[in-house]
Amino acid sequence: MKILWLAIYLGVLIWSGINPKDGFTWFLEVSPAIIGLILLAVTRKTFPLTPLLYGLILIHAVILMIGGHYTYAEVPLFDDLKEVFGFERNNYDKVGHLAQGFVPAIIAREILIRLNVVPSAGWRTLFIVSICLAFSAFYELIEWWAALLSGEAAEAFLGTQGYVWDTQSDMALALLGAILALITLPRLHDRQLAKLGTGR
Repeated sequence: MKILWLAIYLGVLIWSGINPKDGFTWFLEVSPAIIGLILLAVTRKTFPLTPLLYGLILIHAVILMIGGHYTYAEVPLFDDLKEVFGFERNNYDKVGHLAQGFVPAIIAREILIRLNVVPSAGWRTLFIVSICLAFSAFYELIEWWAALLSGEAAEAFLGTQGYVWDTQSDMALALLGAILALITLPRLHDRQLAKLGTGR
């Protein structure tokens, strides 16, 4: 399973890096996926994750790599969907921001449960949602800093496409993603945590 995970990751990463739309944007978008792989490699023996979380991290990495290859504003499938549904913009970035709440919610949940940081389920849910919103807001700050430092070169990274509420809608989708993850996945996640001997 680990070999398959790594094969998919490296395969998509290599594809993503071959003639990307914009090299600087590719670097900015793919960097979190590469940092994530390094962290997983460093912690795989001391803090192995549940299969669910490994799978979600891989999906999120693939989303980032696809966005890096085409830029978020020009992913072909979402250009087609724009025509079909009459959207004014390519909405692939919204998939990324939904995942930006969905996946970190399970990451935070796993860490908080396994380290017994917040024993109360209610308070833990509040902490998880807050962590996801903080992460989303911090990412928006990174986009802003990148724009300030690189000027027009960061336009593809920002991916606003002229939408005045882009930042706010990005954070709202991260919030929605976190809530969806906490509604749909806890039972499966708890079963896998129990197999690791770290269940609630």
